[in-house]
Amino acid sequence: MRWPTDIGRRFLITVDTEEEFDWEGPFSRSGHTNISVGKLERFQSFVEKYGIEPVYFVDYSIVEEEKSAAFLKSVTAQKKAAVGVHLHPWINPPFEEELNNYNSYAGNLPKELEENKIVALRDAIKSKIGKQPIIYRAGRYGVGPNTIEILSQLGFVADSSVRAWFDYSSQSGPDFAHIGPEPFWLDPQQRLLELPLTSVYSGMLRKQANLLSPWFNRSKAAAALFSNSKLLERIPLTPEGVSAREAKEAIDIALDDELKLLVFSFHSPSLSKGHTPYVQTDDDLDRFYDWWREIIDHLLESGVSPIGLNELIGACGLDTEKA
Repeated sequence: MRWPTDIGRRFLITVDTEEEFDWEGPFSRSGHTNISVGKLERFQSFVEKYGIEPVYFVDYSIVEEEKSAAFLKSVTAQKKAAVGVHLHPWINPPFEEELNNYNSYAGNLPKELEENKIVALRDAIKSKIGKQPIIYRAGRYGVGPNTIEILSQLGFVADSSVRAWFDYSSQSGPDFAHIGPEPFWLDPQQRLLELPLTSVYSGMLRKQANLLSPWFNRSKAAAALFSNSKLLERIPLTPEGVSAREAKEAIDIALDDELKLLVFSFHSPSLSKGHTPYVQTDDDLDRFYDWWREIIDHLLESGVSPIGLNELIGACGLDTEKA
């Protein structure tokens, strides 16, 4: 797509705002917790100091939590953040599907059921938070063959389910191995915008990433060989499992490639210790915030400024009334 020339180079911070659950265990409709909900306020206060308006992609467990709903209602009313739909089908009504890995990707569900789950969450967010969300991110990045049509019919104007250069097809999920980080239109009418989560390839072979990405994704041996030899290494823009040095390298590569929008992401359970593999101790949590300080400083020094969802959607000629 043609990036609006008058808004320059920008970055967007997004948060998969969700319950805590065992990432390695079987999927369950119950047994999760919402301990990290209370930590959203600290993160919000932290990013506000930089003029950053995060996008909170909210799932059903979060919107059911009165404290988190009140917090999100407050920050969106003050236009200090935006909310989006984040569908975890295993905890999101209606409950008609069998619980298994295949059905944990919402795009694998029958069209009517996928749509009904999105509608249930969208309406719950509108009721509890007071804003009808217009951006979507599937849990586990699990878009499918019907998702674009569903989102268009429901009035969404943006999606951010694509994780650039990643392939989840071996797990029954979607394949994004050939999709880079540039925003693009999902429909001919240019009414539904895709904002991929930013990942870049570094290394001597990065210019051939589009050809090599399928091999990198589908063979752990090939990926290890590429990475260890520094020929090709994939770096997503996230504090989860990516060092500040690596993230700064990825930012510099993205800017060299003239990418105009950098989309960062992480999971809200990383805002408290013991709920993700990335933040297990108090020291890990301190390092998490140190990562953001270093990265945001690097972005600002590189001439990359934050952008909120309203400004971004409006600059692309889309409706901002509900965001």
